[in-house]
Amino acid sequence: MAEAEKKQSGAKILLVEDELNIAKLFEFNLKKAGFVVEIANNGTAGYELAKEVKPDLIISDIMMPETDGFEFRKLLLQDVELRKIPFVFLTAKGEEEDVLEGYDLDIQDYIIKTASTKVVIAKINAILNSHKKERAKVVAEVQQAADNMRATVVPKEFPAFEGYEIRHWHVPFENVPGGDFIDYFKFDNDNLVIILGDVMGKKWGAWYFAVAYAGYVRSAIRFALQTVQDLSPAKIISKVNESVCKDERIAEVFITLSVLIVNNKTNKVKYSGAGDLPLIYKKDKVDYILSRGLLLGFDETSEYQDHEIDLISGDELFLLTDGIMESRNPWGEQFGNEGFLKALKESPAGSDSIEVIKKVFSEHTGGKYEDDVSLIEIKRI
Repeated sequence: MAEAEKKQSGAKILLVEDELNIAKLFEFNLKKAGFVVEIANNGTAGYELAKEVKPDLIISDIMMPETDGFEFRKLLLQDVELRKIPFVFLTAKGEEEDVLEGYDLDIQDYIIKTASTKVVIAKINAILNSHKKERAKVVAEVQQAADNMRATVVPKEFPAFEGYEIRHWHVPFENVPGGDFIDYFKFDNDNLVIILGDVMGKKWGAWYFAVAYAGYVRSAIRFALQTVQDLSPAKIISKVNESVCKDERIAEVFITLSVLIVNNKTNKVKYSGAGDLPLIYKKDKVDYILSRGLLLGFDETSEYQDHEIDLISGDELFLLTDGIMESRNPWGEQFGNEGFLKALKESPAGSDSIEVIKKVFSEHTGGKYEDDVSLIEIKRI
């Protein structure tokens, strides 16, 4: 096999073709070239399979029963994630009308069914390589923007706070400053504010905006801390939500937010959240608190509620984003609550909970994450 044909080995291709013989022939040649191949026999089945397997490239016939190739492509274009996948039409003839209609649907290319295997593989490799270069360029631009702003979405060091061990684990998707952000703010010697946020949107969309938006929310939180009468996470979130809803520049960008205030004199923790995952705590047993607060930016009149927990030595609290819960194993099963609770149960008293969670999570996902992964642990020592 030529070197050019090996470059994309392992890439996943979705082939949508109703003629069995043609589908089998393409499947054989694509697998021989090192690709992983999924097959559907019409546009409706192709759309469902695309949502399930998230291929690197889609090749579709035009003339098919039930849902033809053009309608299939229109379905994909309505999906925020699927529309980004490179798309190629497979056709028996290159009639001008079909070609023009296809390019109007933002496709990358056409492949003639009678083309030689070498031509087909070369076209596929060229498309995938072009897509990779485009992604690499975007990654470089986002990283450069973050560097120029001297901004970081996650602190490089854990906060020092008497009587407590506070740590975080953060893995940005594909090593790019992402949609998640973490912040710590020492209000005074007795009170530490802990913040975990997640800009809504996956991958590229969230990456572009996360650094600036995280800075905006951080500023709004610090302003709220100066204006509220008491240290109430719910009141802080309400103030931030009002600011977001009134600012036209970001009013349509939604974000989940968890705010937690630890007092090391009373050893009480106050917590409130906006559209976030439950706060999980491990005392003599594992339990959780569901905030039920609406996403920031959704409704200016949203109400948020404070929850209070008393901590004794050895108690642990965990804040996390959906990158952990929604990540899947090779069989498509989410890590979910069950996986996280399993990890906590495998973490006996005195053990390093974060390391145990990382180990169980990595074993489940095979080390391949689908989104930013963020976890904060608060432990009374």
